[in-house]
Amino acid sequence: MAGSDHPVETAPAAPDAVKILIAGGFGVGKTTMVGSVSEIAPLRTEEPLTMTGLGVDDLVGIEEKRSTTVALDFGRITVGDDLVLYLFGTPGQQRFWFMWNDLAIGALGAVVLLDVRRPESSFAAIDFFERRGIPFVVGVNGFHGEHPYPPEEIRDALALPDHVRVLLCDARERTSSRDVLIALVDELIAAAGG
Repeated sequence: MAGSDHPVETAPAAPDAVKILIAGGFGVGKTTMVGSVSEIAPLRTEEPLTMTGLGVDDLVGIEEKRSTTVALDFGRITVGDDLVLYLFGTPGQQRFWFMWNDLAIGALGAVVLLDVRRPESSFAAIDFFERRGIPFVVGVNGFHGEHPYPPEEIRDALALPDHVRVLLCDARERTSSRDVLIALVDELIAAAGG
């Protein structure tokens, strides 16, 4: 009512929602990262590996892998009162890469996961984001807690520009995965001049 002495209550502002892709090669830990950090039960489109994939899917170095993402993984994490990240994990096999273009629509940034045992498996993801101008950080997933190479050595091996952060992580651990996402958000804020 106009002229009333009652204060007008305003609803709290909704947090900003930011779409982030978790990408990388086959078997680098994308589904694991989304699952470890998501505050909701993650949506997974995992299917068992079958005989049909023999000769198509390269399992060298990941022989224990039994399932694969065929569409996407989805999760959510709130990183502050005013920011929610919506995480979209991409499929890793080359035959599903056509989906990356659709998944990238509206994404403000990405995490490219890297397995140092098979670094070539993440080259396509790095190229994808560089070509589209989508900011990204590289998360070096330390399988079994191992990080045999320092970040600068990895940066040099991948020929990454100085502005791309290379972070050691363990996709199985919530805190480690969260820290990689926060580093990406920091980069996005800095790039936006905030």
